[in-house]
Amino acid sequence: MNKVILMGRLTRDPEVRYSQGDNAMAIARYSLAVDRRFNRNNEERTADFINCVAFGKAGEFAEKYFRKGTKVAVTGRIQTGSYTNKDGVKVYTTDIVVEEQEFAESKNAGGASEGGFSNGGSRQETTAVGDGFMNIPDGIDEELPFN
Repeated sequence: MNKVILMGRLTRDPEVRYSQGDNAMAIARYSLAVDRRFNRNNEERTADFINCVAFGKAGEFAEKYFRKGTKVAVTGRIQTGSYTNKDGVKVYTTDIVVEEQEFAESKNAGGASEGGFSNGGSRQETTAVGDGFMNIPDGIDEELPFN
């Protein structure tokens, strides 16, 4: 079984390209900073920086709504590969191929920075409702199949 679940913040805006041909598809690449659950010897908090790639509709969604600092939850699979760079050196890659992605906090939670989802005004504290539902950021509702 190859299943990955991550929650972290985008380290930069997604980089999106479109495939060539009749059925052009969005390919969004982004990196998540995922905090480690614990640290050794009371060191400062550390994070892993994990590369993700989203195809098709998921790539279009990332392009439209994800920004640096946005906290997201991602499920997918690990994919490894390799290529030879222009200097003739073999480079090994590891990416998470995104199967599902969603916002992990409301835009008013105050955790996003530099282009993330924040209201630009004073910081508002939000409390978890505990009903299992997440807040949907403004502007997304026109794409939902219900209103």
